[in-house]
Amino acid sequence: MKSNKGTGSKINREFHFSENDFNFIRKLVYKVSGIHLSDVKQDMVYSRLARRLRVLKFKRFEEYCQYLDDNHEAEITHAINAITTNLTHFFREEHHFDLLKGTILPDLSRTQPRGKRLRIWSAGCSTGEEPYSIAISMLDALPNHSQWDAKILATDLDSNVIEKCQSGIYDVKRIDPIEDKNARRWFKPLADKPNQVIIDQELKKHITFKQLNLMEHWPINGPFDVIFCRNVIIYFDKPTQQKLFNRFYELLAPGGYLFLGHSEQLGEFQKNFTLLGKTSFKKS
Repeated sequence: MKSNKGTGSKINREFHFSENDFNFIRKLVYKVSGIHLSDVKQDMVYSRLARRLRVLKFKRFEEYCQYLDDNHEAEITHAINAITTNLTHFFREEHHFDLLKGTILPDLSRTQPRGKRLRIWSAGCSTGEEPYSIAISMLDALPNHSQWDAKILATDLDSNVIEKCQSGIYDVKRIDPIEDKNARRWFKPLADKPNQVIIDQELKKHITFKQLNLMEHWPINGPFDVIFCRNVIIYFDKPTQQKLFNRFYELLAPGGYLFLGHSEQLGEFQKNFTLLGKTSFKKS
């Protein structure tokens, strides 16, 4: 195994990975997805893409970069999927769901100016725990939900995780954060796989899953009453963040709500929102 000191890493590596290789990959990732990879992400990029070199039987990252540069679109998708971080769990940052269930949805049920129409977007839905958590909160808050035109759009850049979302299958340990009554109601054990559960169709039917690159055209009409975009914005540079906030703002209904991740802020775009609580905002 070769030691590659060119990227500032001290780990031994199976494949030669130069500074030029890393710079090519991060420029490509930024161009395609808008995600900014800092210097400290070099080891992460190597570890996640090394498996692609093994699959394609390349010996050096230089060969892989050339392959990407030749516009092999399927492989570019594989690369973006590999680099995208998908760390999540059900009811992550629970205060958002408490606000959604305890205040926002009850208020909308009383004052919704568009009748019984509700639209929520999970932008960057990862493996599906967020939109399913939203759906559980929604049905808890709207006991007469069958009378509502209530829909959740869940999108992610990574096409692989969209497939995971659509399957609705999770390891049983993943549902530990869910209240027992909702765990029993919405998750059914798989007969042939006792350590896994599957989402009930009654819950799943409220969600539409789609692959979407936030940097490209959004085939979305809106308006949305609530947008979740949590732990996604942090991967973009500041100018890109401001552009995304503007696009979210335009898609939000008057008085609509935006949730960001625990380390994310609106920056100069804060003037267009009222802060409701930690990373919880209402369109002014």
